[in-house]
Amino acid sequence: MKKTLIYILLGIALVAIAFYSFIYFVPYSEGTRAGELIKFSNRGVVVKTWEGEISQGISGAQIFSFSVLDQEGEVIEKLNTYQGEYIEVTYVERYGTFIFWGDTKHFITGVELSHSPHFRR
Repeated sequence: MKKTLIYILLGIALVAIAFYSFIYFVPYSEGTRAGELIKFSNRGVVVKTWEGEISQGISGAQIFSFSVLDQEGEVIEKLNTYQGEYIEVTYVERYGTFIFWGDTKHFITGVELSHSPHFRR
């Protein structure tokens, strides 16, 4: 009986490790997006995550929501600085997320200031 219980618990642990590894190491897509940074905040009650939005056009339907992992310190600093600016972000889309990663499946890995195609500055 004890051996069976150990095998079941070991099997559950291996499935959990495989699932977490798949979500973390296998990206669904990678790419870039550009738009005006309209929101970036550290939010949450129990678990704080960095969440933001980029407006990619005039209507509210063209909003790109994203998360930033805590380990991306340089990206977080830049996004805090670039509030209201037109930026280009590099992101990785994952198959899923966990509560301690963020609310979205899109995770920003890089950010740069860009020139808006709509306005001259």
